[in-house]
Formats: sequence, C-alpha cells, structure tokens
Amino acid sequence: MTVEQDPGIDAFAIQEGSVIRVQCKSARKEVETGLRRLADATRMVTSDPEVMRGEPVYRGTLIPVHGIADMLMQGATVAGILEGYPALTREKVELSPLYVKAFPRRGRPAVRSWATRRPAAS
Repeated sequence: MTVEQDPGIDAFAIQEGSVIRVQCKSARKEVETGLRRLADATRMVTSDPEVMRGEPVYRGTLIPVHGIADMLMQGATVAGILEGYPALTREKVELSPLYVKAFPRRGRPAVRSWATRRPAAS
C-alpha cells in the first residue's frame, strides 16, 4: 500500500527493508487543515457576472474579497477592517488572503488612465 492509497499511513520506508522511514503524519494534517480552510473560504464567497462584473464578493454583501486581502497586505489590522465592514466576521477577513492565493485575479490589470496623467492646472 502507498500513502496515496491509504490515508491512515503515518510513515513509510523508502525501500523494502530500508532503515530510512519518512514520517508523513504532520504533513498530511497540515494539508488537510489547509484544504478545510480553503473549502470554508470558498463557501463564503460568491461571484456573479451581473454583480460587480463578476468580482468575487462575500456572500450576501458587495464587499470584494480581493479588496479585503489587499488591505491586510498593506498593513491593516483585522480589527480595523471589522470596524469599517461590520457585515464581515473575523473568520472571513482572516481567510481572505488564502482565497486570493488560491484564486488570483484573472486577466490584465485594469487600465487606470488617470494614473499616468498630471493633474489639471487650476
């Protein structure tokens, strides 16, 4: 039996009769935990082409998941985000970076014509 065939295997020998054994229990638990968290993140997000051009948002809101993850990456705290977005829960905010890693934005970045222009003189 191999590790892939039997999820109950916690260690295995590299070769028949080998003294080298590979412990896989902790790695398996880490992967299972990550997959469970990703499933939780996926359940709390929805995407509809008719709503915000298909941008992934938290179910029941118009709050974009990528926006919350961007805020965290820029140094915002979970508490600060929750204060500004009371419709969110701590779990939703904490899982946003995981969701964004698993499902990155597609396509080219949005063209921001105003980003390269100088302000109009007044």
